[in-house]
Amino acid sequence: MQRARCYLLGERAVVLELEPPVSLFSQQRIWGLTERLRGYPQVLEAIPGMNNLTVILRDPQHQALDAIERLQTWWEESEAVLPESRDVAIPVVYGGEAGPDLDEVARHCQMTPQQLVEAHSAAEYVVYFIGFQPGFPYLGGLDSRLHAPRRDEPRVLVPAGSVGIGGSQTGIYPLASPGGWQLLGRTTLSLFNPQHQPPTLLRPGDKVRFVPQKEGVC
Repeated sequence: MQRARCYLLGERAVVLELEPPVSLFSQQRIWGLTERLRGYPQVLEAIPGMNNLTVILRDPQHQALDAIERLQTWWEESEAVLPESRDVAIPVVYGGEAGPDLDEVARHCQMTPQQLVEAHSAAEYVVYFIGFQPGFPYLGGLDSRLHAPRRDEPRVLVPAGSVGIGGSQTGIYPLASPGGWQLLGRTTLSLFNPQHQPPTLLRPGDKVRFVPQKEGVC
């Protein structure tokens, strides 16, 4: 079992943080503990992250120290939960203006751009959690051959729908924002729409595949 440490975060929250590495099994246990905590009246909100869980307390002044001890025990007792998942295909135009870092990442990985696209789109990814931006999916399952460092200089503006690699993960920017991931391509699918219910296209546990498209078809 991965060891965990618990600590206070600000005045209202307690964090449970796991030692590396990140694994799907540990993430499933985090999902299970999240569901369990949502049933406790002392908990205002339980927010799963990558290898961590943040718990917002209703009365932190009286509950914080007790919550640290309880979280540690609950983690040791937690079980993996497999949420209802969907298979989601994400059409992506790779390279060119849509993926300005494709060639550079291919050189880093000692592949041709076509080989990189084939490897990136061949895998089945799992949404570990939604974070950074509303609807931003952190996807587990990236081929180790495609691991690539973030850019030395983040971009001031990354277009919405951009598909990128950051270290050992791949993900999709739902909204235009600054960002430092290596951009491989772009999708026209909307990952976040506040008018929809739920507002995010993806949710933890979903299985994702990228489908290469010709420019103008996505």
